[in-house]
Amino acid sequence: MTAAPTPPSRFTRVRRLPERGAYDRATIDAILDAAPLCHIGHVIDGRPVVIPTIHWRVGDTLYWHGSSASRMLEATPGAEVCLTATLLDAYVLARSGFNHSVNYRSVMCFGRPRALAEAAEKEAALEHFIEHLFPGRWPSLRPPTAQELKATAVLSMPIDEASAKLRTDGPHDPEADLAWPVWAGLLPVFTMRGAPMPDAHTAPGTEPPQGW
Repeated sequence: MTAAPTPPSRFTRVRRLPERGAYDRATIDAILDAAPLCHIGHVIDGRPVVIPTIHWRVGDTLYWHGSSASRMLEATPGAEVCLTATLLDAYVLARSGFNHSVNYRSVMCFGRPRALAEAAEKEAALEHFIEHLFPGRWPSLRPPTAQELKATAVLSMPIDEASAKLRTDGPHDPEADLAWPVWAGLLPVFTMRGAPMPDAHTAPGTEPPQGW
């Protein structure tokens, strides 16, 4: 069940162009699920660091993973982080350079991640990760070894403090510019997967599932 919207905090409240802000979980979840990766900002040794990574959502919880030896993952549990995910939908071409823009959907989440400690909990989270990207693939894979699970850090964070921001319209040219003789409008941007390319060791007759 989708959680009820959380009133925005001073961090998640959209201040610049507040009419573009959205705080309902349906909008937030849809963007998080569609975004191919996120960026996680935190402080390590007194310096700001932003790391790109793949995230996934299970209900009201976000997950991401990395090497257990990573300095970033070692420093993150218990410390507050900011996770952002963005989808670029179109370039907006106006009649002046000043009014060019982009259409986008973005989410910003704040929280204190928890490191998953139990091997079974890690494995269940990683199964959700693979199934999020490639539905139906996990049962056909070699099960993870104990050493692989030990070498993999998985972090979780509840979606308690989050907001979305979206731009979905055309150029905002002033009335005086509308007669300027130049093309204006939207240049859509799409992210899509290409045809699967098997490696040299893929057995003949082994095909990827339809829909990838």
